[in-house]
Amino acid sequence: MTTTMIKKIFSFLLLLTSAAAVAQTPAELVNPFIGTTNFGTTNPGAVTPNGMMSVVPFNVMGSDLNVFDKDQRWWSTPYEFDNKFFTGYAHVALSGVGCPEASSLLVMPTSGDLDVDYFSYGSEYTDEMASPGYYSNRLTKYGIKTEVTATTRTSAERFTFPAGKGNIILNLGQGLTNECGAMVRRVSSTEIEGFKLLGTFCYTTQAVFPIYFVMRVSKAPTSEGAWKFQPLLTGVEAEWTPDDGTYKLYENYYREVAGDNIGYRFCYDNLAEGEQITVQMGVSFVSIENARENLNAEQNGKSFEDVHSAAVEQWNSDLGRIRVEGGTKDQQTVFYTALYHALIHPSTISDVNGEYPKMENGETGKSDHTRYTIFSLWDTYRNLHQLLTLVYPERQTDMLRTMVGMYEDWGWLPRWELFGRETFTMEGDPAAIVIADSWIKGLRDFDIEKAYEAMLKSATTEGAKNPIRRDIDPYIKDGFIPLWYFSSDLSGDNSVSHALEYCSADYAIAQLADSLGDKARAEEFLKRSQSYRRYYCKEHGTLRPLTKDGEFLGDFDPATGKNFENVPGFHEASAWCYTFAVPHDIEGLTELMGGKKEFINKLQAVFDDGHYDPANEPDIVYAYLFSRFKGEEWRTQKEVRNILDKNYRNAANGIPGNDDTGTMSAWAVFSMMGIYPDCPGEPTYTITTPVFDKVHITSPAGDITIECKRPDADCHYIDKIRLNGKKNGYRLTHNQLLDNAKIELTLKKEPK
Repeated sequence: MTTTMIKKIFSFLLLLTSAAAVAQTPAELVNPFIGTTNFGTTNPGAVTPNGMMSVVPFNVMGSDLNVFDKDQRWWSTPYEFDNKFFTGYAHVALSGVGCPEASSLLVMPTSGDLDVDYFSYGSEYTDEMASPGYYSNRLTKYGIKTEVTATTRTSAERFTFPAGKGNIILNLGQGLTNECGAMVRRVSSTEIEGFKLLGTFCYTTQAVFPIYFVMRVSKAPTSEGAWKFQPLLTGVEAEWTPDDGTYKLYENYYREVAGDNIGYRFCYDNLAEGEQITVQMGVSFVSIENARENLNAEQNGKSFEDVHSAAVEQWNSDLGRIRVEGGTKDQQTVFYTALYHALIHPSTISDVNGEYPKMENGETGKSDHTRYTIFSLWDTYRNLHQLLTLVYPERQTDMLRTMVGMYEDWGWLPRWELFGRETFTMEGDPAAIVIADSWIKGLRDFDIEKAYEAMLKSATTEGAKNPIRRDIDPYIKDGFIPLWYFSSDLSGDNSVSHALEYCSADYAIAQLADSLGDKARAEEFLKRSQSYRRYYCKEHGTLRPLTKDGEFLGDFDPATGKNFENVPGFHEASAWCYTFAVPHDIEGLTELMGGKKEFINKLQAVFDDGHYDPANEPDIVYAYLFSRFKGEEWRTQKEVRNILDKNYRNAANGIPGNDDTGTMSAWAVFSMMGIYPDCPGEPTYTITTPVFDKVHITSPAGDITIECKRPDADCHYIDKIRLNGKKNGYRLTHNQLLDNAKIELTLKKEPK
């Protein structure tokens, strides 16, 4: 072998080594700060895939330094990127929701003399770092480095103290929740237990539930004890009560303390410089005993590094089911962060022993599969559950079992369930759509007969006895829901929105009924799914609310409501946001509008005239509807690319508003891969231009490869599509994808 050849081989090996050194895992590409402002309502805390526990920096109270304060306005997240005042770590937070709840059990380290008033003990912070399963900062007031990580049901927090006095405070009186009341009990010098009451999500004042906890510190304190804020007294009572109107520290008292504003402290003297104290917390929604069992099972004998490494491994395993090549570094970060957000909710609610709080009945159940919670189904039925069905079918199956189990517990399928309580947030009958969609796509390992029974119950029971479809009576009798027939929340009348959701659910039920051989029901519900047509107004070319007499609402402007102001008929949006929200009957809507040309022109005007809202679910499918028409597919490719470029970025404001428990992120995941499930309840996808040169999906359901041939970087439009070597159109079925599909796209610069 010549010297030249040896040098070439060495250079090649060096190149390979260098490439390996800079290659990043999927978890390393995630930026958890995306969506933490602009009302994205995500947070940078530590969580595992679909885990019960999340431990999140809490920076939304206590100081004028904060741009947004939970006590000064409606605020639904424990963390805001532009805020500066840290008051501890919250445990079990919600990601991408529009109402405040949970985010309690606040743990705060301080140094120096003890102060349990969060206005005083809070601190500014620097050196923020976040990655899947990890968050860290440095408290400038105290010089304390804080780090947190998590398992499925527990957290680990490591605090590195300066020399001298140090304190660890558990504040049970504060949190994002508007519910109050808690209890704490000393178990030993290093362990406490208790619970806090949560609930009242989105106006549902009676949907309360406890969170139980066990908390341990790695070092016995110099002193410890509970504290409670005392009421302000007057007169003689005040003369002999030195603690009235302030925080009372309980000394030499080691039994239970309960109240609205209570907590516990561990105080340390003579800490060495750089000394570390670890806090472990286990939680349960069943009992203190289960919280302890969760903690022992998931952290016993493990160091902080052990827990952190395991969390990273879980994330890399889940995120790694989809591998992308090409695109920019920022685009890869946007993609993997979106996938990360899509895998936070629904969350585990069953404990390690299988126990969970039964839905709406106060009893404890036991399951042989993972039981889930946080079903924001009005949002997630549109794409997130389709993502899980395609890539994580084993997890989606357990979610289907959970929903059927909720029916067995409560008598109804969930709409917006939270920790075993139904909040009745938003509208519709979305669980039926999720279940039908999954069944039709081949997920069969759950009780479909029980599920079908549940669907028919909510779809046929009269309104007075139907908590899911309270205004179902006129919908069935007259084919529409009139204005002000039913209104139950602060958004006013939502009659058209309700009817559209029932249409979507009924279409899905029709597809399931047909699959099960129930032809009569299939025909009945297919006919019901066409009820949206009654609302179509030729004058405006949009859907329009109807009065009880069946007449159109007068003084109507279809653009009203675009800024989330209340408007008759539509929930949190204008008529333009809902008019095309019937993906199950685009042919019928096209006919109503006067044909293909009129449909396309009207739909394009939604984008051109600023009526499209990228942060709202009813119009989330709009860009894909162009592809239902031969020759117009380029419009889908153009608008999808525009939405991605304008609204999804590697920045704190890089999600277009509320992530809605991963729904906005799931849209980005699908769109960046180049396929989208454009009609819930149908096993079909629309093909669009991928962001990446190659996408490879590996899941228990099969392998899928999507490749792009780009003659030039400016080529954004699809010229040719081949599926497994054969010419294919712009739509394909779920079964085609699962047949080890290889999709090859050739791109061009111009659409025509």
